[in-house]
Amino acid sequence: MSTSHADQLKQFLECSIEAKQALLKDQEQMAAFDQAMQAIIDCYRQGGRLYIAGNGGSAADAQHLAAELVCRFGKDRPALPAEAFTVDSSILTAISNDYGYDYIFSRQVEGKMKPGDLFLAITTSGNSPNILRALEQCRKMGLTSILLSGHQGGKAAALADHLILAKGTETSTIQEQHIVIIHALCHTLEHTLFG
Repeated sequence: MSTSHADQLKQFLECSIEAKQALLKDQEQMAAFDQAMQAIIDCYRQGGRLYIAGNGGSAADAQHLAAELVCRFGKDRPALPAEAFTVDSSILTAISNDYGYDYIFSRQVEGKMKPGDLFLAITTSGNSPNILRALEQCRKMGLTSILLSGHQGGKAAALADHLILAKGTETSTIQEQHIVIIHALCHTLEHTLFG
């Protein structure tokens, strides 16, 4: 017996809703979001910049977040300085060619970030080697880092200062929650910093 295409959509929607409800009820993750948000607010109030990185769909999420901060999310206000480490093809290809793909983010942390800046890593698995190296570089430089991940945060969980974990086992479900978290982050920043 075949199912309709709409049945597939319903299944995805049910999984998405179930994971989001689980996240909503997780007080530990709500507290983690609070702490990470305070770190971002403090960064901006002290004149710092937010740098963001991820691979694949998470790279798109990094760029999405940077765009919302530099342009606007829900209200007109001054631009917030943010940059995704995934957008400069010359830097990405040079580092990949000369050092290897595992170094594409850590070299940018080293070359672009200064004390008071903040690094936000997005990875559904928490095991991307280039994210791990970037978090290690943040530690070496004394820079605050936030990890937005899924499952248990993988190897990256032990390297980040702040950890926010989405619920669910499917990459797509985790990515959907990451977008909700990113939008909540933007909304919170706008209302906290600009009233």
